[in-house]
Amino acid sequence: MRNRSGIQGVASNPVIVGAVTVLVVIVAVFLAYNANNGLPFVSTYNLKARVPNANALVKGNEVRIGGARVGVVKSVVPVQTGNGRVAAELSLSLDKNVQPLPDNSTMIIRPKSPLGLKYLQIVPGDSHKGFAAGDTIPASAAHPEPVDIDQFFDMFDEKTRKSIQRGLAGFGNALAGRGPQINNAFATLRPLLENSQPTLANIVAPSTGFGRFWQALEALSATVVPVAAQQASMFAALDATFAAFARVSRPYIQETISKGPETLDSVTADLPALRPFFHDSARFFTALRPGAKALAETSPTLAAAFRAGIPALNASPTLNAQLPPTADALLAFQNAPGVFNGLDLLIDTNDLLQPAIKFIGPSQTTCNYLTLAFRNLASASSENNGLGGWFNVISFQAPEGPNSEAGPASAPANGGDAERLNHLHSNPYPNTASPGQQPRECEAGNELYEPGITRIGNTPRDDGTITSGQTEKQKEAK
Repeated sequence: MRNRSGIQGVASNPVIVGAVTVLVVIVAVFLAYNANNGLPFVSTYNLKARVPNANALVKGNEVRIGGARVGVVKSVVPVQTGNGRVAAELSLSLDKNVQPLPDNSTMIIRPKSPLGLKYLQIVPGDSHKGFAAGDTIPASAAHPEPVDIDQFFDMFDEKTRKSIQRGLAGFGNALAGRGPQINNAFATLRPLLENSQPTLANIVAPSTGFGRFWQALEALSATVVPVAAQQASMFAALDATFAAFARVSRPYIQETISKGPETLDSVTADLPALRPFFHDSARFFTALRPGAKALAETSPTLAAAFRAGIPALNASPTLNAQLPPTADALLAFQNAPGVFNGLDLLIDTNDLLQPAIKFIGPSQTTCNYLTLAFRNLASASSENNGLGGWFNVISFQAPEGPNSEAGPASAPANGGDAERLNHLHSNPYPNTASPGQQPRECEAGNELYEPGITRIGNTPRDDGTITSGQTEKQKEAK
């Protein structure tokens, strides 16, 4: 009875009850405060770890392996590394069941929540050698470099963020109130997906080489890497292009799209008839290829012609105004009596003159003889010396000997006392590069005087087609 009364006395004593309650509260607060640092009187496996950037990791954050909590971060302090950089050194308090941690383990600081809470994740390696208690995990084990969600969103500038907001608002407005239509779209897509399964099976079949397609695409991407800057500028230019399209999207592009099915039906019906045309077009462009190649060489000349033609085109309205009366005059001339008879006679004349022109033409077009005749005629009357003009004063002594040019002769001069001078050189019909003449040469005026030889007719050597007064450019053209 005395013991029971003693216990009742202690329990009924408010001072003792209050003291016990305060002690329990203090112990609970102490345990709660140190819960993140580990329970007291519990053995731990302590390590240190260095990371290039603590990335907002603080004391008390968790250490996890495979998603399970295995310890806490006791402290985070900055340290100076050997290369002059600053890193963060973490003091880790880990559970004993982790010991020993393989020395090829890796670690990464990851976010625990979008609010910024972090934890250290350790991925154990497969090494048989582990870290002893108190060892330091090197900074080389901290990889890959973590990317926080705020860093992810920081890559968008203000203009991009506003564009994303407008895009989301536009998608929201587009989808708002269209639940039944979306349901109908999904219901309609089901047969499409069912019918597309055989097509997809054919695409991924080994015979189609679908895997090689992606390999080729990878090679193509590697090829265009050196022109990435040009591609970026192209996309910037596309932005301006699509902005121009946006200005004509409604109603023009919208009507074009709405009329597309009818156009495709018409094209499907007309393509069989157009196939021969496309075939002939392919042959035409194949035959046109040499001309296009030649056009590249003549493009400077054509450009000069276009520049010269612009003034002519500017003056074309005046010419066009004069064309109707000119055409009327030509029509009246055509209807005049005797015109057709005259044209027929002109045609006959051309037919008669054509052989002569064909034979005589090269003497001017190739040998330039007509121009030389007028030049020499003008020189004969204009050039002179102190005794008079060349045309007025021609004085020479003919060579002497048999059949000399000094008197009547019965045969060509062929020697005599002045053997080296008294030889006839005459070519009444020299070659003028005319058709049928061999060799093709401009012989008149280019013959060499051959002393001691009588030469009548064409010389055996080729005198070429270059005559006096022709420019180097004309020589090259020949």
